[in-house]
Amino acid sequence: MQVTIHAAKANLSKLIDAALSGQEVVIARGRKPVVKIIPIVQSSFKIGLLKGLVAGNGPDFFEPMDKGDLAAWEGVE
Repeated sequence: MQVTIHAAKANLSKLIDAALSGQEVVIARGRKPVVKIIPIVQSSFKIGLLKGLVAGNGPDFFEPMDKGDLAAWEGVE
């Protein structure tokens, strides 16, 4: 569906609903298409998804590195 900017101002809620239902919504200035309304894809990523599932002790990032690790980090070795 293509509508003018004036029509988009008057019917924004309906145009958003149309885009959410899968319709292509294009807003035109005069007869020239200038923008498209598209829905934002919701992410299914959840913070803490692996909490309690990962076992083991990783490096302690708050402790100083030993001299060998520090040299490797700095590329000195």
